[in-house]
Amino acid sequence: MDDARRNGGVDRGERLKVELDGVPETLLWNLYNRAAEARRDGSRLLDDPRAVELVERIDYPFERFGGAPMAQWHALRVRCLDDEVRRFIAEHPGGMVVALGEGLETQFWRVDDGRVRWLTVDLPETVAVRGALLPDEPPRRRTLACSALDPRWMDEVTASGVPPQDVLVTAQGLLMYLPEQEVKGLIAACAERFPGGGFLFDTLSRSMVARNQAGAFDVPEGGYRAPRWQWGMDVKEYRKVAAASPRIAGVRSLRLPRGRGLYAIAPVSHLLPGVRSLRMSIISVRFRAADREAAAKGSTTSGG
Repeated sequence: MDDARRNGGVDRGERLKVELDGVPETLLWNLYNRAAEARRDGSRLLDDPRAVELVERIDYPFERFGGAPMAQWHALRVRCLDDEVRRFIAEHPGGMVVALGEGLETQFWRVDDGRVRWLTVDLPETVAVRGALLPDEPPRRRTLACSALDPRWMDEVTASGVPPQDVLVTAQGLLMYLPEQEVKGLIAACAERFPGGGFLFDTLSRSMVARNQAGAFDVPEGGYRAPRWQWGMDVKEYRKVAAASPRIAGVRSLRLPRGRGLYAIAPVSHLLPGVRSLRMSIISVRFRAADREAAAKGSTTSGG
């Protein structure tokens, strides 16, 4: 076994130059913020040593991100997502997590129970970077180079033999870059293919998306400018996700963990009118199990 494999894929030798743009480049922004929080002493909200190692291993001008003012917010989001993934894999031993647009996320190592199977789905240019830094370790951790909207990844999951009810699809930092119709189409397709399974994603408010599109978050020349967001939804719209497919059994917004300082209000931020329009929300979608759906149809038919 080589050094990179022993270190979880991170070779501490020569630094790897990474050149990405557009949406793929956002993986470096997310990585940088996770690493910044993980470096804190004592009061940090996230333990992510691999994120720290990756930042040290990558040759990229991280100073473009202008410090890490968003590190704690990123950490709260990640902690919330991690907790929900842990809950799912505890209830579905040996199940599969499909991480759409995973970039250089290191969630697998934070939540791994020794049994979960993991499929990373991302664009070819991103997969090339991930493969160099975090090479696959089949059969439990694999990567597929394709768009999240390409049904090939669903075929891969089906061919794996994992029961559909034991599949959790995650989309972290991805859906805001897609048009609303494509977001709802993706969730509906997953509900069709993985009855009894689930879908976990983060979303921004409509006002945040509008401000981004208007250039409110643009930075001076030379700084990092994130791609324009395309989709978001407000607190009162969460339940409307169920309208994407009759095979969706439930939708719930997850409570964020408590943070430091001003972020101590994170668990109740969805209740505060002046804050909830600025927050990122984590949404868990549960798909209707196949047998329940068949029983419901039978009941409807027999009832005339």
